[in-house]
Amino acid sequence: MLFQLLTAVGVLAVLTMVPGPDMAVVTRRAIASGWRDGLRTIGGITAGLLIWGALTVVGLAAVLAASTTAYTVVKLAGALYLGFLGIQTLLQSRRSHTASPTPGAPALVGNPWRTGLISNVFNPKIAVFYTGLLPTLAPSGISPHVGMALLVLIHAVLTLMWLGSYVLVLAKARAFFEKPTVRRTMDRITGVVLIGFGIKVASSQS
Repeated sequence: MLFQLLTAVGVLAVLTMVPGPDMAVVTRRAIASGWRDGLRTIGGITAGLLIWGALTVVGLAAVLAASTTAYTVVKLAGALYLGFLGIQTLLQSRRSHTASPTPGAPALVGNPWRTGLISNVFNPKIAVFYTGLLPTLAPSGISPHVGMALLVLIHAVLTLMWLGSYVLVLAKARAFFEKPTVRRTMDRITGVVLIGFGIKVASSQS
């Protein structure tokens, strides 16, 4: 059982570190509004994972993963939201080109925790991931529901640790990212990446 658990943690750690929409959303917020908002965004993302985890344990996520209509509705909502964030970030880069905001002042409106939550909840790939992969990683010898819940909690903790460390690294380089040229470039790159992830989500298959 211990070997199975360690293997599951290793797999989850690798998957957590793969860049995706969550990292793009966190990057956008941390660079624009500071590390505190970056951490709040991570809190929302983690809450989204726990919601998906709870739905997985009770079996509702499997229904979504198996329903073409439900999957399409959720993925399009998620794609539109990521596209909205991307466009907002690109517009922010244009505004920063003509204005000189006070260093450290929040540049984005909206609750960062809610941004993280919405971007994660409307990512149907999490449902597919949890219902398709987690059962194969759940350690034997304990109840399947308990095993799944344990893996969800481990994934949430790994996400907090990985994205939290990433935000703190960005904070260490804050002076660099506050340079107008760097800021505009990062805003444009992040905006394009978010729109790209939105297109990828919209075109994905269940």
